[in-house]
Amino acid sequence: MTYFSLIRRIVRQVFNLDQQSELNGLKITFNDGFNSHLLLHLISYALYDCDDFTMSLSPLNAISPIDGRYLKKTKVLSPYFSEFALTYYRLMVEIRWLEALAANKDITEVPQLDNAARVYLAEILVNFNEAEAEKVKDYEKKTNHDVKAVEYYLQEKLEQFDSLRKYTPFIHFACTSEDINNLAYALMVKEAIAQVIQPTLAEIMGGITLLGKQHADIAMLSRTHGQPATPTTVGKELVNFVARLKRPQQQLAEVLIPAKFNGAVGNYNAHVIAYPDIDWRKHCANFVSSLGLSFSAYTTQIEPHDGLAEVSHIMTRINNILLDYTRDIWTYISLNYFKQKTVAEEVGSSTMPHKVNPIDFENAEGNLGLANALFNHFANKLTQSRMQRDLSDSTVLRNIGVAFAYTLIAFQAIAKGNDKLQINKAALKSDLDSNWEVLAEPIQTVMRRYNLPNAYEQLKKLTRGQGIDEASLKNFIKSLAIPEDVKKQLLELTPEKYTGLAAQLVKAFS
Repeated sequence: MTYFSLIRRIVRQVFNLDQQSELNGLKITFNDGFNSHLLLHLISYALYDCDDFTMSLSPLNAISPIDGRYLKKTKVLSPYFSEFALTYYRLMVEIRWLEALAANKDITEVPQLDNAARVYLAEILVNFNEAEAEKVKDYEKKTNHDVKAVEYYLQEKLEQFDSLRKYTPFIHFACTSEDINNLAYALMVKEAIAQVIQPTLAEIMGGITLLGKQHADIAMLSRTHGQPATPTTVGKELVNFVARLKRPQQQLAEVLIPAKFNGAVGNYNAHVIAYPDIDWRKHCANFVSSLGLSFSAYTTQIEPHDGLAEVSHIMTRINNILLDYTRDIWTYISLNYFKQKTVAEEVGSSTMPHKVNPIDFENAEGNLGLANALFNHFANKLTQSRMQRDLSDSTVLRNIGVAFAYTLIAFQAIAKGNDKLQINKAALKSDLDSNWEVLAEPIQTVMRRYNLPNAYEQLKKLTRGQGIDEASLKNFIKSLAIPEDVKKQLLELTPEKYTGLAAQLVKAFS
């Protein structure tokens, strides 16, 4: 449909004109009270009603920012979570199942595949592209069933190869759609984590570790409850986050996503009625394991998704740790502990030319929140299904890639933000030098060692809510009845030097 024919169609619908009405010379005028929003709604309705009107997807007309504004960041996930990917993985499972049936010598009606047949089946997957996927969608238009469409597509392919025609009755043999779907989704998630999420997470962790090592000795005033507290080092506070990430990172690497392949309600009913002498439990378990997945032996029609819930919980924990990181870095930037490298052409504010905002960490915070909202929903929703199943999980599963996409956007924003960070030693030192009261802790602790009475209470009275400076604190130290060498040690102590083993902990971290 051309642009002008579309406009003609819209005008006819808006003004209730039949197809034979003459539009030439039609004059349309609007009075001052005309509601332009009404026209937009009418045009939208007309567009919706035009089945033959298509708009090519681009970053400008995509509804979701994942496929729009952030397309360059997220397209690496497309091979795992797009509609094409889902169709591909379904097709792969169907082919692998047919191969598994042929490999079972007890199923004589499905003889072992010769080399030419195996090569042909492999080529179906290798050559599966968007044009082939459109053929599957054509079948779906007729069947209104996406998995059946894959079955018919594969049947068409096998009928084109002489030695495989006799195998067509065994495509999708004894399967329910969920047998195919749960394996497809499990493989999609498994591969996306291994190929995209884990490497990107490792890059972030490596970057934060490097930043921490570089600033292992740079003292920084801690803040507990937002108030000045015992000093630490910049490096120690950074590697704390990496240490936290290591556990869920390892759990994500080790998690085995369960998958079922046991028929309509999980009892192998169709399998056993056709071939009662075959050990279907063993056969199906071996098939699922051959795909690198964990076999779920006791299910209803659907795999209960506890494994996907586990993955979702792990991802939520990873994202929560990084949320904590982004907020801390944002705060350190606001305290001027970190400066950000500037790019001459970039603008921080449309009205305030001086602004250099922590936009990467703010972007990450927002996208991590979106990801977690979805991951939490997956964990709660997918583990519940009415009786032997309802279909409400289907539309939810189609969005699992969305959560990983928001996560990936956030990961990349954090990495970009980290690269801009520059330590501001002067600001760090100034803050330390303005808070001598933090030395109340070491002084009262040493006093306790030498059994001086009311050590804590004396320092509380001296420092709590008081404006303590270096001179007043040193005068107090001089009055203490402690060994001279210990007194000398306390007199030489400064907030900048009072960092404990922080630097050593960073240097020992790996």
